[in-house]
Amino acid sequence: MSAALSSLAPGQGSKADRGRGTAIVVYMLFLGSILAVVTAPLGVLIAHLARRHAEGWVASHLQFQIRTFWLGVLGGGLFVAAWQLLGVLGLPALAPWALGYLYFTACLIWMVGRCGVGIARLTANRPVDNPRSLAFGGARVTLADG
Repeated sequence: MSAALSSLAPGQGSKADRGRGTAIVVYMLFLGSILAVVTAPLGVLIAHLARRHAEGWVASHLQFQIRTFWLGVLGGGLFVAAWQLLGVLGLPALAPWALGYLYFTACLIWMVGRCGVGIARLTANRPVDNPRSLAFGGARVTLADG
């Protein structure tokens, strides 16, 4: 974590900080990619361009978004390789179909979860604790209130 992020107390950011609106737009583009896949590459492009000019705490969100996209692309590539392997092995058609369904569902939960955690922290004017995380940015995710 950079020095700018580590010196920032929770809730210290403000709505007027540079890049905050851009981060919100990128989260919305990522969520929009559930219906129109083309919005995710657009979102990551915007995040890459805006990261240099954003406040430190907002830059953690942009880095988290960039990582979300590229981890998704890597996971997709690995899935396609596994799917092709199932076809080469000559398994029944149900095997690749079931794998695809389970993979898509897991990816959807992962991406929506990361966006949800990011939006919650962004609207609270807080950085993502660990933007390089593979999961939810260091946030403790529970299904309970409070």
